Amino acid sequence: RERSMLRSEKTVLCIEAHPDDAEFLCAGTLALLREQGWQVHIASVTPGDCGTVQYSREEISRIRKAEAAKAAAILDGRYHCLECDDAFILYDRPTLTKAIAVVREVRPTIVLTLSPSDYMVDHETASRLAMSACFCCGIVNIDTPGAEPFEPVPYLYYADPIEAKDKLGQEIRPGMVVDITSVMDTKEKMLCCHESQRDWLLKHHGMDEYVQMMHALGAKRGGLAGVRFAEGFRQHLGHAYPQDNILKKELGN
Repeated sequence: RERSMLRSEKTVLCIEAHPDDAEFLCAGTLALLREQGWQVHIASVTPGDCGTVQYSREEISRIRKAEAAKAAAILDGRYHCLECDDAFILYDRPTLTKAIAVVREVRPTIVLTLSPSDYMVDHETASRLAMSACFCCGIVNIDTPGAEPFEPVPYLYYADPIEAKDKLGQEIRPGMVVDITSVMDTKEKMLCCHESQRDWLLKHHGMDEYVQMMHALGAKRGGLAGVRFAEGFRQHLGHAYPQDNILKKELGN
C-alpha cells in the first residue's frame, strides 16, 4: 500500500448525531476557527428523518439536509451526512466504517463531537463513533474505498451535553470554555437556518424557545469564565491522541 497521507492543516470536522446539534453546541467555536483561516466541515450521522410530525421520512430528510448545508455555508463550510436512521444510530461495523470514511475524506486536524454522556443514545453513540473514527483513521487494514488512511490521530474534543447535564440530571463540567461572545450572532444565524425544527420542538417537546435554549447554555458556560457567552469542551486525552490543547493555542482563550 502507498504511504498514508498526513492530516490537513487548519481543517476542523464536527461530527454530530443530527442536523442542528452543531449549531446548539459548538458553532461559535467553529466560527472563531473560521476567522483564523480554518476550513470547516460539519457531519451528521443521520439526516434527522424523525424530527417532524408533518413530513414523510424522505421529505424531512431532504429539508433538514438543505438546512444543514445552508448553515455550514455561513462559515464557507461543507456539510456531510452519513445517512443513518434517526433514533437508530448503532455502534456497528457499517456505521463505524462510514464515520472513518468521512474523517479520512476530510483529514481534519481537529474533530469536535458530542458528549459521551448525554440525554439520548443517538448522541452518545455518535460520540463513540467519532472517538473510534479518529483512532482508526490511520489503520491501513481498514478499507474505505475512495478515502485513504492518514496520520496522525486528530485532536478530539467533546462538546457540552444538552442543558449541560447527563441523563441522570448531574451537571457535567467542561475542562475548558471558549469565549464565543464575538460570534454569537453568527451562531444564532446558523441555528435559525434549521427552520423545520422550531415546529418539531414546539409539537414534540412543548417548547417554543429554540434560540433561547441555545442562548441559555451559552450564558451558563460564559458565567464560568466571566464572559457573556461561551461553549464548553472536554478534550479526549487517551493514549495515541494529541495531548496539547490546540484550541487554546489557536483561539487564545
